[in-house]
Amino acid sequence: MGLQRQVREVFASSGLLSRAVEAFQPREGQTEMAVAVARTMEDGGVLVVEAGTGIGKTYSYLVPALLSGDRVLVSTATKTLQDQLFDRDLPHLLRALGVPVRTALLKGRASYLCLHRLGHARHDAQFSEQPALRTMARIELWAQTSVSGDLAELAGLDERSPVIPLVTSTRDNCLGSLCPKFRECHVQKARREAMAADLVVVNHHLFFADLAVRESGIAELLPSVKTVIFDEAHQLNETGIQFLGKQLSTRQLLDFGRDMLSHGVLHARGLADWPQLAADIEYAARDLRLLVGQADSGVRLAWTDDVPEQVDAPGWKAALADLFAACQRAELALDTVSEMAPDLQRLGQRAAQFVELLEVFSNASEVDAVRWLDVGAQLGLIEAPVDISKAVQSRMLRRMEGDDLRRSWVFTSATLGDDADLMWFTQACGLGDAEILKLGSPFDYARQAALYVPLHLAKPGDPMHSVQVADFVAKTAPVIGGRTLVLTTTLRALHSVSEALKVRFEDSGALEILVQGQLPKRELMERFRQGNQADRTGCILIASVSFWEGVDVPGDALQMVVIDKLPFPPPSDPLVQARSKRLEAAGRSVFMDYFIPEAAVALKQGAGRLIRRESDRGILVVCDPRLTQMGYGRRLMRALPPMRKINSEEELVQTLDALTRPSTMDRSCL
Repeated sequence: MGLQRQVREVFASSGLLSRAVEAFQPREGQTEMAVAVARTMEDGGVLVVEAGTGIGKTYSYLVPALLSGDRVLVSTATKTLQDQLFDRDLPHLLRALGVPVRTALLKGRASYLCLHRLGHARHDAQFSEQPALRTMARIELWAQTSVSGDLAELAGLDERSPVIPLVTSTRDNCLGSLCPKFRECHVQKARREAMAADLVVVNHHLFFADLAVRESGIAELLPSVKTVIFDEAHQLNETGIQFLGKQLSTRQLLDFGRDMLSHGVLHARGLADWPQLAADIEYAARDLRLLVGQADSGVRLAWTDDVPEQVDAPGWKAALADLFAACQRAELALDTVSEMAPDLQRLGQRAAQFVELLEVFSNASEVDAVRWLDVGAQLGLIEAPVDISKAVQSRMLRRMEGDDLRRSWVFTSATLGDDADLMWFTQACGLGDAEILKLGSPFDYARQAALYVPLHLAKPGDPMHSVQVADFVAKTAPVIGGRTLVLTTTLRALHSVSEALKVRFEDSGALEILVQGQLPKRELMERFRQGNQADRTGCILIASVSFWEGVDVPGDALQMVVIDKLPFPPPSDPLVQARSKRLEAAGRSVFMDYFIPEAAVALKQGAGRLIRRESDRGILVVCDPRLTQMGYGRRLMRALPPMRKINSEEELVQTLDALTRPSTMDRSCL
């Protein structure tokens, strides 16, 4: 029996899934996607699928993958999605299908405990503080029983903890086969399990890191894989450019200085002035960061000439030269003692890499590349391609044409563009010849959701806009007991809206104001999902950036999503400028061919947080009158789900009030 026929039977109303999975309901779109994936796996080639929210795309690609008998690599957007797929979706399907498929989970080395670094970490100066000592004690206790070494197993571990970098390795500091703990290494064990598995789950960061430096183990795995599936593929371009260029951060340099001091004193005391060498690198790195000043965290500064914009040219060149000289001195010192310990040998290699990168950043950037500074608590020097199209063609698709496998590539997401050919995605990823399949959501948006655009607010460029957005939320969210997610397009708006809402509710305590960054994302979402249950007050969550996607709050815990303004790309961003110049050179419209598609995809992602199940009800509020008043607004409206329109404040209040009544569970109430 052919794979396509097998897949159809599994998804049929009387098929295996209906009998074995309690919550399964046959959906035409889900079956259509599954059959298309099966066909691509049989014939080879490239398939791009936009599968609307609620279709169940995970089962659509996993079922043919598990039934095919071939080796399959599945890549997801985040480690959280990796864990969900591996710990929940795959076990359910393996039991339902009854197939003897070996599966493995493979993450980047920073996700696994490094036994060698754990042995040294206790002596680090950072452990003078009690919170760090308690975290260290928990990790040491857990390490005695953990089989996988995956830190995700350790419940309650704050992913922002300063202890984590000290007990995990990076490509910079890993000793590889020279490590005294190499045989017990959790990273190596995970890679061995991946090499023996039929289906391996990775993430996009890991995949592209390997594509760039062939370091994660995927390079050995990929030649034997017949099908590669990218879920949440809309993130591929932005993820890929992070790894396919060159980058150096002051954090890397500070970590290097700390490691050099620690291992130099431990293994080669008196053979070099390790405190001075480390201090030279630390001071030079900090001086480089201080030159940039107090720019907002997360800002990218364009670097089109010899010196980044807004930075003093003589000072920058001098600081870069000082850092280069400090790294050269460290490299020379380490070269004389490298045979004394594997740690010193690896430190010498790191110093040589820094010298090479600093020389690159002291000269002009490569043709067809864009260079910028990432500004935060630390400073990142980045040079990257404008998109990943060339890399996908040369390093993925064409590189594999010479082998005997008829390889298949599947790319899927709920949002890949706003046109029939999904050009927003396919052009940037070099997939112009791919088969395209667009499948709408099975949700009844006209009954489940409504859209409101308040026209009385200040224009988005007005300084009062964020304050008025907060005022709108303060008036409407209490009607439904909180249950509101506010998505801002900038961190500045995030701060303005959250501060204004805190002032409004700090005395009454009627609603709890949750803000991105005040707690780990996982804890924020757990509190938000609790809502006003268990004698707790309702919540308003204000967030930006990563919360526009990957947030799943089904049920009554989320009933209103407020977007502060249309999410156009920031014109000052160096990548945006480089992409705009390329379109201008080709005689195309930057606004219509770049800014509008980018905004459409982001708007659709944000709106997708509202309705996650067939029983969900809610209101989407876009606080930007341009959506209804400008000609391009019609194109952006078409990118949104087909929600009912609310035309007045009175109608909005009535709809909000209806959400609080039990009768809203009936499909006709919105």
